[in-house]
Amino acid sequence: MKKIGVILSGCGVYDGSEIHEAVITLLALDRQGAQAVCFAPDKPQSDVINHLTGEPVAQSRNVLVESARIARGNIRPLSEARASDLDGVIIPGGFGAAKNLSNFASAGSEYVVDEDLKTLVQACHKAGKPLGFICIAPAMLPGLLECPVRFTIGTDPDTAETIEERGGEHIPCPVDDIVVDEEQKVVTTPAYMLAQNIGEAATGIEMLVARVLALS
Repeated sequence: MKKIGVILSGCGVYDGSEIHEAVITLLALDRQGAQAVCFAPDKPQSDVINHLTGEPVAQSRNVLVESARIARGNIRPLSEARASDLDGVIIPGGFGAAKNLSNFASAGSEYVVDEDLKTLVQACHKAGKPLGFICIAPAMLPGLLECPVRFTIGTDPDTAETIEERGGEHIPCPVDDIVVDEEQKVVTTPAYMLAQNIGEAATGIEMLVARVLALS
């Protein structure tokens, strides 16, 4: 059975992993006969957002502890992830990717990425293992891989411009499709960058999971 690392970044679209995207990823992996192995950084969240009002709240939460809600407790610190134990990696979106796995949300094209994530992704890439990035998570790719890579975050021109300032090659893509960089084994899909409902998000994510598994 193939083992795919799923990197979570909290619990909730505004300050962590987008829950629909994360759950669809886990479900698609299971239905396609693979094992999801969940990881998240063991560190404080960048911020905490009230998802009812959209407003920040004066709380401190841990990314790993919050991610464990999605993983039903079956999750380990990202620092323990090893490329040799996995057949590929998938990262769902949500603002956690831009706040907790990187600081893209605040720093734009000058962002930096989590060092443990960078170590894992580069090791997987060097070993020829596929990488899947969903929603806003592909924005991290130029900061993770030391090579040109083609990917998508959908069709948002401002975000695409910011990514290309960092050296990425953005490919416009509809919600129900994927962009595959065959040479680098990188698969991306817009999901909730464009999706109007969970069904639309699921179509692209399921395609992404299938391609990641086919490349592994």
